[in-house]
Amino acid sequence: MQSVASAIRAALLTADPRTKCFATRAVARDWRKGALVWRFDVTMPDQPAWPETPELLPPNRMPKRGKFGSDRGRIALWHSLAHIEFVAIDLALDMAGRFGAEMGEEFVGDFLAVAADEAMHFALLARKLESLSSHYGALPAHAGLWEAAHATRHDIAARLAVVPMVLEARGLDVTPATLDRVKAAGDTGGAKILARILDDEIRHVGIGTKHFLRCAGMAQASPESLWQTLVKRHFRGAIKPPFNDSARLAAGLSREFYAEIAH
Repeated sequence: MQSVASAIRAALLTADPRTKCFATRAVARDWRKGALVWRFDVTMPDQPAWPETPELLPPNRMPKRGKFGSDRGRIALWHSLAHIEFVAIDLALDMAGRFGAEMGEEFVGDFLAVAADEAMHFALLARKLESLSSHYGALPAHAGLWEAAHATRHDIAARLAVVPMVLEARGLDVTPATLDRVKAAGDTGGAKILARILDDEIRHVGIGTKHFLRCAGMAQASPESLWQTLVKRHFRGAIKPPFNDSARLAAGLSREFYAEIAH
């Protein structure tokens, strides 16, 4: 029987986006069915396999999207969101494969379920791009998303603090405004995709927060103080308002975590 670690590694090393989505959902399904043995017999790659396109650029070299009302602006928006969800697949897979042995079966199951959700989100966004006569890879994308994972590859508490509780939580802040713009443009299909993603991301941030609280408990540390210390040490950006406090609180991320270090 295949080990859960080798199945996760194989999905991480799948470059083609469509095939990666199928592989990710298969790993999550096989784990739920008990078809993977609890064994961590391989290491996770330092970087997942990615397709040749999109071209990955530093955030400060990314071209401006253009106005949302233009065809170029719409395609740029959906392409940016598709890229975020594509990298999120690898972020969740790596979380389960890299830290699963020390964090246990519930942790692995949680993050494999997150990875399957991200694969579904990417598939929805890829189809949205195709409906606009474009495709994932047609535009450049920024290369910064994986850097946070690589920088925290030796510390589960730091990874949880930065990836779900900063990067994904930021999605809770910005998605409602994007959803309003899409609705105002009369794009009901796009609005349904964003509403689904927002609901799922609240749950994903909640999963990250739940396991971070476990880490804080094992360290006998204040969760808020530990989070602030780790974010200051490992996150290069700023924690900026406005915040979607209600969505963050629904995910277990109260203002006591982030208000003190917000800029």
